[in-house]
Amino acid sequence: MKYRCLSDEELEHLAEDLKHFLIVNGIHADEWEHMNKVKPTKAIELVELFSDTVLEKVYSNIAYLEHRTVDTCLVFHFTESKIELISIQGKKDAMIDLSTPENIHAALVNKGEKLSFFQTEKSYSKPRNEEIHQMIEQGCFVSSREFWNALLIAIT
Repeated sequence: MKYRCLSDEELEHLAEDLKHFLIVNGIHADEWEHMNKVKPTKAIELVELFSDTVLEKVYSNIAYLEHRTVDTCLVFHFTESKIELISIQGKKDAMIDLSTPENIHAALVNKGEKLSFFQTEKSYSKPRNEEIHQMIEQGCFVSSREFWNALLIAIT
């Protein structure tokens, strides 16, 4: 398994897609029920393969991730060849909360002088989608091009 098995809730939302996936792989409803009873390990392997297929497609469509704490906001841009980062942090003793979009916006507008910015980039150390998966597992969530561009304007 490359990524992770989809949760029961995720699989429930993708039930129709799973059904089509099984049919494409030559498994129809009766065979699927039989497999779940007689060869549950094989059924789990198919669900894992389906999960990897779904997540691969999802990760391929992600271009921006974000990670926020009270002290720091990290925004990542995933290009074909590298990861770009913009980091916002309150300067020492600034007492700025960067944990929500509203707080970040207020800090950028009203307290820009109390923020420090850092921008860097790095090449992928593993395949792009595996990097995205790892970062999501570590607490990142999908962000937007608009937020990235607003930060680029703020730091220039």
